[in-house]
Order: sequence, then structure tokens, then C-alpha cells
Amino acid sequence: MERRKFRSITLLADIVILTISFIVMAGTKPSGLKAYGPSHAPFFAGLVLMWIIVSLMNGKMHRGKIINFTTLYTRVLTSNFIAISMTALIMYLFREYSYSRTVVFGTALLATILELLFGSVFIAYKKALVQDYEEYDRYKTYKKPSEYDLVMGTNGNGVHHDAAADVNPGIIKAIVNECGPEMAQAVLNITGPKLTDRAAVLSTTTAFNIAGLSHDKYEYIINLHRINDIKKLNYFFDAVNSKLEYKGYFFCCVETKDQRKKRLLKKFPPVLNWIYYSFDFIIKRILPKIKFTRKLYFFLTRGENAVITRAEALGRLSRAGFIIKQESFIGNQLCIEARKYCEPVPMDGKIYGPLIALPRIGQQGQLIKVYKLRTMHPYSEFIQDYVYKLHDLQDGGKFKNDFRITSWGAVCRKIWLDEVPMLINFAKGEMKLVGVRPLSKHYFELYKKEVQERRIKYKPGLIPPFYADMPADLEQIQNSELKYLDSYDKYPFLTDFRYFWKSWWNIWFRKARSN
Repeated sequence: MERRKFRSITLLADIVILTISFIVMAGTKPSGLKAYGPSHAPFFAGLVLMWIIVSLMNGKMHRGKIINFTTLYTRVLTSNFIAISMTALIMYLFREYSYSRTVVFGTALLATILELLFGSVFIAYKKALVQDYEEYDRYKTYKKPSEYDLVMGTNGNGVHHDAAADVNPGIIKAIVNECGPEMAQAVLNITGPKLTDRAAVLSTTTAFNIAGLSHDKYEYIINLHRINDIKKLNYFFDAVNSKLEYKGYFFCCVETKDQRKKRLLKKFPPVLNWIYYSFDFIIKRILPKIKFTRKLYFFLTRGENAVITRAEALGRLSRAGFIIKQESFIGNQLCIEARKYCEPVPMDGKIYGPLIALPRIGQQGQLIKVYKLRTMHPYSEFIQDYVYKLHDLQDGGKFKNDFRITSWGAVCRKIWLDEVPMLINFAKGEMKLVGVRPLSKHYFELYKKEVQERRIKYKPGLIPPFYADMPADLEQIQNSELKYLDSYDKYPFLTDFRYFWKSWWNIWFRKARSN
């Protein structure tokens, strides 16, 4: 009853906001609403219909889906963008070119701004009452754990609190001189008594200084300069690897993206801080990602003070032949202790673009390249084992608290935009429309041996049995796939036909999602 009431109110509010926005934008034209009202009525009716359909499907009008500012902005922006895009596409298909772009796009833009404004007021009101909410503990479970919370839950986090007594005094002095006694003690809490005469302490940004160390091999290398200022970070980590003995340790620090955002927002007063952060985001996050603006980025920043996510820092270390042993926040920096276990993986000029090819287990156990839109931070593929070790799997079989996924990537996954490039695999004949999900080597090895041997006899599919059965854990996922394969062996066409329509029914009407 409450949900129906909420949907009715938000539905009415949406129509009112759209109507007001249309009247305002039509009123900005010289001929006014009297002329543009009748001529643009078909567009307005189509926009309202598409607006409501997409909003209902995306959960914008669902009580309990919008619980904070993040979910508000995500659902409103994605729903409205899809709605206006679909409306514009229909107008194009029907060759309706006479409509004013100011009225068409202005209506959608103004409606979005008004929705965010009123939605923010509503969220602020609800959050003001949450302290007295009887089920506050259940409310908190909806909140995504912060980066700090995730790190505090990992193994390690500075356990050697009495380490100074067992450490070479010369090393302690070098750390104190570089970063002060408080920071030095925090570093020693992580590194422990492993700092012997075969340890090196530096504060450098160049691989040259690593290669120039006096000894051929070390048991421990500490670099106290944050890696954000290292221009050729992969070469730097490779140089550290070459100077360490097998199972030797490396300690480094990074200011993560989340910590940087927090620091910048505290640095300036409200409103001004978000303006500054917006410019910083454009220069530091967007310019280096686009080929044509990359040179401008290096000209403006000289490659220093780069924005690095936690996932990217851990991924780069893993690519360089390290396993992550400990993580801990010291001040506004994430400190990482890693251990050498193999040689670095060559990058061969690899650049992270928007489209990625993921190695997946295909038919007959052959590796195929599955194409997707990038939804994870760079180098995330190198820490899949680490994420599984830390957080295991959640309901549905995905990794729990997967910090590798970007904010935009999470949106793409919700609307399956990231899986559109898999049509390339379908066209190449490597995948079929319905079938078992193509798995990474690590995830594939989590399956039972008999299930592994069974599933590689078939082509993987774009739409897996998961959406038809909605299994909760890995055991149920395997049973679901075996049930599908048993049915497919008897009635191939009818099985795929049935699973296709059942999957779409669950997706559209039962909100089935693979997070």
C-alpha cells in the first residue's frame, strides 16, 4: 500500500514537473506557448509516456530504491537520459525534424534539474528523521561500505605495534627524518620486524634511483614518496621487483581517488569546493583518458599528482609481480605492503580504452576474447583473486563489495549497456543468444570439476540461465546451469526459447539483476 501511494505521488509529481518545464521552455520562444503548445503536443505526450515507462523500470519511482543522494542522482540522471534519448530516436525514425531543439531538450533538462532539486529536499528531510528510525540497522545495510571501511576489514592493517625494538635503528632514523616520528611509527606498525640490514628506505619518484641502489638484491624496499607523483609507474614497480629477492617485501603509499576528493572538498568552503573539484575532475580524470587531450594533460600537470584509485594501485602492483599482504590508512594516504612472488606481466604498450576484451573460457575450454564496455578501474583484472579472498561472493554469485567497479560502470551494468559489445562475439559465432555465462579462468576454477567438464561442451550465451532461475549462491548457480544443459540436450530450440522469454520477464517485471 505504501509503495503504491509513493508511486502515485511521484508519478503525479513527474507529470507536473514535465508540464511546468514544457510551458517554461515554450514560453522562451518568440511565438510563446500559444504557438508551440499545439505544434509540440505529440512530442510532449511521447516524452511523458517514455519518461514514466523508463522511470518505473529503472526504479526511480520505487519506494526504498532511492535512499540517499547517490541513488537519487544515479536513478534520476540515468532514467531521464534514457527517456529523452529514446524519444529523440523515435522522432528521428519518424522523420519528425520540425520540433524546436530548445523546447525538446530544454524540457528534459529543466525537468531533470527540478527533480534533483525536489528530490534532494526530500532526501534531506528523510535523513533528518533517520536517527529515530526503528530499523536504522536495516537502513544502514543499504549503504555501500566506504573505502576506509573496506580497508579496515582487510588482513593486516598495521599489526606490529612493538616493531621498533626489533628494527635496525638506522632504518628508523631514516624514516623519521623523512616523514616525522608519528608517521614513522605508523609505517613500522605495518612493516614489523622485517626491516633488517638488507632493507632500503627511499623517497623517490624515478626508477633510476631504484636501479642505482648499491646491493643487487634486498629483502625489503620502502618508498615513502606517494606513487601519485611517479610518471612511469609500471617501470618503477618493475625496477623494484628486479631489486627484491623472491618473497621480498615492498612498501609504498598512495593518495586514493576517494581520499583526494575528501581532501579537496574540505580545503575550500561549500559551493566553491564543488566548483574546484569539478575542474579538478575534468583535468585529472577526463583529459588523460582521451587520446587527443592526453598531451594537454601532461602539459598542465607534468604527470604529477595523478589521481589513482585503490583498485588501480593494487592492480598495478599485482601486474608487477606482487601479492598484496596488508593495507592501512595513515593520515590521508593508503599504505600498502606487497610481497614479490613472480616476474612482472609485460604490458606491451597496452592502453586502457572504453572497450575491453576479456579472456573467458569458451567452447571446448578454449580462451575467447569477450568484448565489453569498461566498467572497472584500470588494472582491476590483476586483483580478482585478491577481491575474492577479501570479500568472497554475494548472493547472485558476483564478488561482494567489489571496489573495482567505477560509479559510471555500476550504472552501465544496471542497464546492461556494458554487455552490448558482446554482440561482436555473437556475430563471430563464439557465443549464442542463450547459454551458460562465459567465465574467467579464476571464476571457472571455483566450479565443481564435473560442472566444468560439462559446461565447456557448449557455446556460452549472451543471456545466461541465471536470469530465469535467479540462484542465490555459487552452488545454486551450478545447479541452474546443469538444469538448463539437461533440458538443452533434449530440446535445444524450445529450451532456449523458454529461457529467453522467462529471463526477459524476470528482468522487466521482477527486477532481476546481476549486480
